[in-house]
Amino acid sequence: MARPRTKAASTRPPRTATVTAIEPPPTEGQRAGVQSLGRAFGIMEEIARHRDGIGLAELSKRVGLHNSTTFHLVKTMVSLGYVRQLKDTKRYRIGRPLFALAASALDEVEMTSLASPVLETLSRETGEGTQFAVRSGDAVVILARRSGQGAFQLSERVGGIRPAHCTALGKIMLASLTPGQFERFLSRAELKANTPKSIVKVSELRREIEAVRGAGMATDNGEFDVELRCVALPVCDFSAQVIGAIGLSGPVWRLSDAVLEKHVRAVRAAAERLSAEFGYTGVIEPRVSAAE
Repeated sequence: MARPRTKAASTRPPRTATVTAIEPPPTEGQRAGVQSLGRAFGIMEEIARHRDGIGLAELSKRVGLHNSTTFHLVKTMVSLGYVRQLKDTKRYRIGRPLFALAASALDEVEMTSLASPVLETLSRETGEGTQFAVRSGDAVVILARRSGQGAFQLSERVGGIRPAHCTALGKIMLASLTPGQFERFLSRAELKANTPKSIVKVSELRREIEAVRGAGMATDNGEFDVELRCVALPVCDFSAQVIGAIGLSGPVWRLSDAVLEKHVRAVRAAAERLSAEFGYTGVIEPRVSAAE
């Protein structure tokens, strides 16, 4: 009689069950908290877009909330100081604590980290050297720079100080001053000649800065270095104030009028990108305001 077959013992190790930890779903309170935070930030962003303030009805419409919901959220932000209500018009504006928080974030390290990739892209697109500078007293200081790909580049270092009156970067900063600030600058500044093309007369500098304000851009045609030509545009922050300038420089024989005009569009686009990084929601227009 044939013996019944026996199943051979398996040599495979026994399987172990894998237990995946499953996070519990958010509670009703957590979902409500996230929703309230999202709504609050949406309200603050909308208020920030209206420099003259915005009324409750319009604000509610723009953020898509009922008037009562918007009112309670705004009331809380007003009590914390991050939103303020104008007494005469009852319109809402951003409060000072929010400006203080934003301003504290824009230190030199943060500015440099935000400006560097923008300069890198601009240099790659144009082949020329690029710089980002801010005002330092009566001069400007280079916070970030990138070298271009072409031969003959401006030799400069980060942290270098440049005169305001004979550089495109500096002229942008001078054009952003109020009339009173600019006059005080003229009364104390020494307009030295770096090259024979440097502006050394007060009357000529007044006309030059007025032209910069009208054009919204500045140029330096051999005024700082006789062999260099530069163009610069303003960089604005969340409060629409000019906080710096982004510039492009190259040799005069390479930057003809036609080439420079082409590069101006690229510099303006770069200035808009960097301004957006600093919280500016507008467009870099061909004009720099200097109203008191």
